[in-house]
Amino acid sequence: MTTLVRHMLAGKPDVHAVDPDDTVLDALKVMADHNIGAVLVTAGGGLVGILSERDYARKMVLHGKASHDTTVREVMTTEVVSVSVDWTCDQCMALMTDKRVRHLPVVDQGRLVGVISIGDVVRAVVEEQQSTISTLENFIMSGG
Repeated sequence: MTTLVRHMLAGKPDVHAVDPDDTVLDALKVMADHNIGAVLVTAGGGLVGILSERDYARKMVLHGKASHDTTVREVMTTEVVSVSVDWTCDQCMALMTDKRVRHLPVVDQGRLVGVISIGDVVRAVVEEQQSTISTLENFIMSGG
């Protein structure tokens, strides 16, 4: 059994997004209110960027910018790596490792449908491994 992105999205809350012209403070409030580490940036119904805690730390704090008068557009990551609902957790893990990202927006037929985090992917991988271990234990206990 391979866990797909569509399975990881099941039961997850709605996608939280901000506008590129919102302040970074507004984006931080959304992230804090929903206990998330990144917020998607949308405009005209499409995905135009992502703002993560890492972006905030590296592009705001280290440069002495104020979150109340800096727009999301100024510090968001615009080269967003996304996946489809049919990707496996292993594919996502490899992509996240390769691109050094912790959040992947999910697109289905050109429409933004969710976002998965490294925590979602690790959880899916661990569940698959536990399932494999249980299957092997049952096989061994039954005499093979």
